[in-house]
Amino acid sequence: MSGVTSGTGTGERRTAMPGPVAAPDPRSPVPASRLKIVHIITRMILGGAQENTLLSCVGLMGLGHDVLLITGPTAGPEGELLGEARRRGVPVEEAPDLVRPVRPLRDLVAYRALRRRIRELAPDVVHTHSSKAGVLGRAAARAAGVPAVIHTVHGLPFHPFMNPVVARTYALAERWAARRCDRLVSVAEAMTDQAVAAGVAPRGMFTTIHSGMDVGPFLRARERREEVRARLGFGPGDFVVAKLARLFELKGHEYLIAAARGLCAAHPELRLLFIGDGALRGELEARARESGLEGRLKFTGLVPAADVPDHLGAADLLVHASLREGLPRAVPQALLAGTPVVAFDVDGAREVVRDGQTGLLVPARDSAALAAAVRRMITDRAFAARTAAAGRELCAGLFPAEVMVGKLQALYLEVLEKQRGAAGVRPRPV
Repeated sequence: MSGVTSGTGTGERRTAMPGPVAAPDPRSPVPASRLKIVHIITRMILGGAQENTLLSCVGLMGLGHDVLLITGPTAGPEGELLGEARRRGVPVEEAPDLVRPVRPLRDLVAYRALRRRIRELAPDVVHTHSSKAGVLGRAAARAAGVPAVIHTVHGLPFHPFMNPVVARTYALAERWAARRCDRLVSVAEAMTDQAVAAGVAPRGMFTTIHSGMDVGPFLRARERREEVRARLGFGPGDFVVAKLARLFELKGHEYLIAAARGLCAAHPELRLLFIGDGALRGELEARARESGLEGRLKFTGLVPAADVPDHLGAADLLVHASLREGLPRAVPQALLAGTPVVAFDVDGAREVVRDGQTGLLVPARDSAALAAAVRRMITDRAFAARTAAAGRELCAGLFPAEVMVGKLQALYLEVLEKQRGAAGVRPRPV
């Protein structure tokens, strides 16, 4: 039986939208109305878009709103955040046909199920995340007459490294979906620039809201640094270069391996730490052996989200070598942890890594330039420390989850206010 079901293993039981579960954050404005808000995402794996969505749901519930999260099935080697969502009191329903691959018949079933469920819920706001949920969810919400339909662009589904025909098809799908929502949220200015250039929507539809995070654990990440380093097998004299990402295509692990290969002779203290897991682990292990890095590279496998700050605090440098990412969460997380950063100059990276000030930027796919930047961080520790301190100060102001949630709430209320006369929106009083 297809449809949107609760994710508790109890069949077709529906989950009622909850009331508030936490006190509002004093730094965020509290509205005079309680909104019914549905967030929709394709899958709740361990990832930046998923963490953003989870914290949005938790924060909005804390401000007194009724929130429901609808997600497709979550499976695979990347890990999952569903357990954390439930632990934090977020009601979750599963849409079993909302799957990541393009499956036309199944996608139609998922669309109809979402439309039916949204009509039952009659929310004030539907907020979608990720490509598949973004297209189907926006169409379903608009068809169901939802007053405010919002979509967050965590990263565009089309990019220069894919088949041009496929990229064009995805761009057209995004353009079609953009006409079925009221506003688009970008996690970085670069996402807006790329979407506007591709004709997805006019610039006036976009609002930049940086992807929030729970900054406290990262600010405290170095409190157990030596203990964590010892547990990971690193000595006091080792220089640990971390890469935090799924072991998957376009994440760029191979460029760091190539850069490290050329640095080993001059820097025997160099060690690599790959935080995460994924389909390419076997291939990357083989590449590391062929590059003479066996014994220098540690794969952590899946790391619980709660343990990521400790791992970043244990490192001496984070390298972000992904080829596409929106605004990479690993970068502000490392800087908040006091760890210097070298990053490929792609997408929104430069909005956090200000070259020479809060880190170093290098051209994408340039392993030689990457090696030179890593070498500078190894040999000039004072420079590395200065950039990390400046980055920490910048990110502490930009990325707290409550800042993101306050901006989202303001956006929802702005859209609803504009729609109120024509659509008859009357949010329920608290």
